[in-house]
Amino acid sequence: MGPPDPKQRFEEIYDAHYPDLLAYVRRRTGSPDDAADAIAETFTTAWRRVDDIPEGHDARLWLYGVARRVLANKRREETRRTALAVRLRAELTVWAENLVEEDPDGVRRAFMRLSPDDRELLSLVSWEGLTSEEIAKVLGCSRGAVRLRLHRARKRLARELDSRGFDMARYGSRAIALAKGELL
Repeated sequence: MGPPDPKQRFEEIYDAHYPDLLAYVRRRTGSPDDAADAIAETFTTAWRRVDDIPEGHDARLWLYGVARRVLANKRREETRRTALAVRLRAELTVWAENLVEEDPDGVRRAFMRLSPDDRELLSLVSWEGLTSEEIAKVLGCSRGAVRLRLHRARKRLARELDSRGFDMARYGSRAIALAKGELL
């Protein structure tokens, strides 16, 4: 008689202890989905470590220990996720407040009046810091097409700002030339 078949041993452990483990996990989770995730992870660990599971009654206790650690990890993940969400919310609130302070002349409003394609292109350059070559990959077009579209988007933004009475000198001589249509 050789060593026990791992698959058969796992199935026996699963059949014998699933109901107790499910009850244990359900009492410690807030939803059926959370319980299902914890049970699945517990038995996945049991499958990977089937040779480490003790015999008899101790197998049930070993599974409780695994489930307990799985639940603790899930609680820590949720705590970290909540803390991150709170921190991001605070940062975004400060960012939004600063936007209003930094944009007294309505640059943001002028930007929002551009077409979605122009806004996306200008955002990829300004906010994401991408090069023409990188933008070409993102948009699935040539670098030449990106340069042309970017030039036109900048020109439309400059015109929008100029038409709203912005001091284009504040943005440099190139902005003035773009607004007047002098740069091709």
